[in-house]
Amino acid sequence: MSQTDLIDFIKTKKRAHLVGIGGVSMSTLAEMLINRQVPVTGSDSNLQSEAVISLCKKGVEILPGHMAGNIEKVLPDFLIRTAAVHDDDPEIARARELHIPVFERAEAYGALMREYQNAVCFAGTHGKTTSTSMFICIAMAAGIDPSVMLGGTLPLIGGGCRVGKHDMFILEACEYRNSFLSFAPSVAVILDIDADHMDFFKDLDDISRSFRKFAELVPKETGKVVANIDDRNTVECLNGLDRDVITFGFSQKADVTCEDISFDKGIARFSLVIKGKKINEIKLLVPGRHNISNALSAAAAAYCCSIPTDAIKRGLESFSGVGRRFEYKGEYSGALVYDDYAHHPSELKALFDSAFQMGFKRIIAVFQPHTYSRTKAFYNDFIRELSRPDKLILADIYPARETDTLGMSSKEIAEKIENAEYIPDYDDIVAKLKVLASPGDLILTVGAGEMDRISSRLAREGKNK
Repeated sequence: MSQTDLIDFIKTKKRAHLVGIGGVSMSTLAEMLINRQVPVTGSDSNLQSEAVISLCKKGVEILPGHMAGNIEKVLPDFLIRTAAVHDDDPEIARARELHIPVFERAEAYGALMREYQNAVCFAGTHGKTTSTSMFICIAMAAGIDPSVMLGGTLPLIGGGCRVGKHDMFILEACEYRNSFLSFAPSVAVILDIDADHMDFFKDLDDISRSFRKFAELVPKETGKVVANIDDRNTVECLNGLDRDVITFGFSQKADVTCEDISFDKGIARFSLVIKGKKINEIKLLVPGRHNISNALSAAAAAYCCSIPTDAIKRGLESFSGVGRRFEYKGEYSGALVYDDYAHHPSELKALFDSAFQMGFKRIIAVFQPHTYSRTKAFYNDFIRELSRPDKLILADIYPARETDTLGMSSKEIAEKIENAEYIPDYDDIVAKLKVLASPGDLILTVGAGEMDRISSRLAREGKNK
């Protein structure tokens, strides 16, 4: 069955069953379907999660676990599954035996997206969560009540998702496994294109082809593509695109750019320029030159949606960060403790560039590589960037969806870096940081795995010290 069939199921209010309904994106999807009077049931392995309890209070029947018998019990017209649920799942297998259509979560969001006049999707290898969050702040500063799906935690909306009442849907669009090709953006933002997810994509050309297809999803007559003019891969990817392209970046050739940039301890101030006209002076609350670029992308998307410039200024200046993106956790022995999600060499470069601008005495970093395939693919780049902190501690590789078939290890990386130490045990890492910490230091826990556990614990113990 096609996504067109899924749209018909939703419009005719057929009964939906969501497998893995307790996840952030799935529970939000459930609420959006409920708002459209679509009957919803679900299943999840954790019936005590906040999302599941909230849905149950709204009358949604949620069954425990993933059992084939769940399908006969609720008799859905179609299934939607989270990305973590595969073909061998008992519910999926049973649904197919009964010829009940099964759709992916991304397909469902793409189907719902078509009902919004403004569906703004932020894609790119780096910066998606921050740029999307900045745009959310702008939209809400303009009085818009958007629906949101974000890959992080934004304090303004109390999490990573919300169901709004206005005709705007804002999404962080991930390229992994081409999931964003199921979407239907009216505004498609491309922040950058870099080699990543090499366990799925063949090479950079393969990634670029995927982003080109994403850009081609916007309607020819009414859609907009927002593109980073400073990123060569993005420019080459979009060459000859028959869509209206609005560019952003530091280049003065960009439609949305900046002038008069200055930094105070890493925090940027700049003048926003749109179509050659100086609009507003902006002072960000988040550090780093890369966050100016993120702000420009959000401003460009706002321009495409005809959001007033005063709201752009208020929104950008109110943005104080996203969970796990240079997130302040606390102090220990006078050292400031921050946590960041950076897990790609380009992200590490941006993070360390920002950190070194802030004037700390020393930068002490704890890094957990994310997946064996990424570590192997960018091995030399990781060595280069991880050599920059004054002191580096390496935790074991976070495997995520993988098993170790490549012979990669954090210990091997540590042996290549003069100031590095491999410490596999989390308790031992915390103990080491306690010894190292002194006034004027910046302690960074970094990675897409579980490093926030260490920074949270260190800050908590520092508070109780």
